[in-house]
Formats: sequence, C-alpha cells, structure tokens
Amino acid sequence: MAISLLIVDDHEVVRAGLKSLLQGTDIRIVAEADNATTALKLTIKHKPDVVLLDVRMPDTDGLNCLARIKLDHPNVPVVMFSGYDNPTYVARAVALGAAGYVSKTAAKKAIIDAIHTAARGDSIWTREELRRVTGALATPRVGSGVEVPLTKRENEVLKQLAFGLTNKEIAQALGISYETVKEHVQHILRKIGVSDRTQAAVWAVRNELV
Repeated sequence: MAISLLIVDDHEVVRAGLKSLLQGTDIRIVAEADNATTALKLTIKHKPDVVLLDVRMPDTDGLNCLARIKLDHPNVPVVMFSGYDNPTYVARAVALGAAGYVSKTAAKKAIIDAIHTAARGDSIWTREELRRVTGALATPRVGSGVEVPLTKRENEVLKQLAFGLTNKEIAQALGISYETVKEHVQHILRKIGVSDRTQAAVWAVRNELV
C-alpha cells in the first residue's frame, strides 16, 4: 500500500527534487506546501501517513509548525527535513515529538528509509542524535511552573535562541549589538539554571515560550 506524504518546504527546487527522488517508489506525494499555515490546512484535508517538514520557513519556523501539527494530530508522524545540523533544532524536534530529523544532504535511500520508518510509527532517531541532546532533555525543568524573572528583552533573545539563531542573527533580528546579545544570553542561562543554548531551547519549549 502506498505511503501518503505531505511535503512542506518554502523552496520550490527542494520540493521538485523530492518529487523526482520519490518517483517509482511506493511513496505518493498527496500535497505540498510552502508555509506553515498551508501545511496545517493540508494535514487536516489529506491526513497524510507522513509529513516531511522543513525547519526554517518565512512565516513561522518549522518547529512551531511541528508543535501545532502534533497538538491537533498527535498520531501523524512528522519528519523534520533540514539543511542545518543544529543541535538546538534537533533538541527541539525531539522535545516536540518529531519522528526524526533528516538532512537535506542525505542520500536517496536514507530519505526513503526515514519516510518508511516514520510511516510504520517507529522512531528514526539515531543513538548519536539522541546522545547529542540527552543532556538537554534530561535537564531538570528549572523554573517550570515558577515565574523566572527574565526581562522583556531577555525573553525576546531566548525566543530567537530557541529558533536556532546565532548571536549575530539575533543581533540583526532585534536591532541590537552582538556584544549585547552575548550578555543577554549569559544572563538567561544563569537565570533559568542551564549551562548551554541547547538546554535553554528545551527549557523554552517546556515553558511554552516558543
């Protein structure tokens, strides 16, 4: 029986490449979307066996889209598809219930195998990927249910950090200096009681800041 697949990526060339790659397989692309809003509508309409979801998109990041899909359709497997080998993205994807995380540079067989695995309801996560984020996911939920005294700017920086942006990208997004961002990040890590950016991203997810 064919596996129905929804592709979500804002780059037409990527979607076209996937269609070409999957020709002649038992994977049938039932719909494609270039943004999160359309992705959510198409998930409701087609109820695909698997959603292949880009991480970075213009209207909202793919991980926020993942959270919304899993909230409304918890049984739909979602495979994150990204050109970024970013531990923050991986940690958030694990925390939000993605079936796995596949690189856009992966071989054809790896992509097809990942879709098959997700369609069976199995996890695609490798031991290495989980090892990279185990520390973050095991971090005590510091401040969970307790108000943490972050300033308005620190909250803004934390949200951008959780989206996987670098300090330079955060500085550009918020119109502040690189050094100011570094200072904010240090204050955030200290206040929420974590040791690195990946743990901070997981904390943000658990506290529903992103």
